[in-house]
Amino acid sequence: MSDKNNPINIEINDEIAQGTYSNLAVITHSASEFIVDFVRIMPGMPKAQVKSRIILTPDHAKRLLLALQDNVSKFESTHGTIKLAEGGGAPNFPINFGGMGGEA
Repeated sequence: MSDKNNPINIEINDEIAQGTYSNLAVITHSASEFIVDFVRIMPGMPKAQVKSRIILTPDHAKRLLLALQDNVSKFESTHGTIKLAEGGGAPNFPINFGGMGGEA
């Protein structure tokens, strides 16, 4: 059956609707899942805090990648190219959270 014939009713409570600010994503993976930790780094603070962790199956991670690519393309066609810092947008501060060496 097509999803268009059976739409999903998605609800969001007020707390989640407020959102959580993150300025770094750390991505790690195993054979069966991708883990995305959304981190907030504040200037001058010696510690960064994971604000949210999302665990995805590999196929859902790929769907998310494609959806993000599509949305970035649409954003850039309206607002212009998103310019990344030299080095492709990699953070310019040392980060070592351990894990399997993923990048964001």
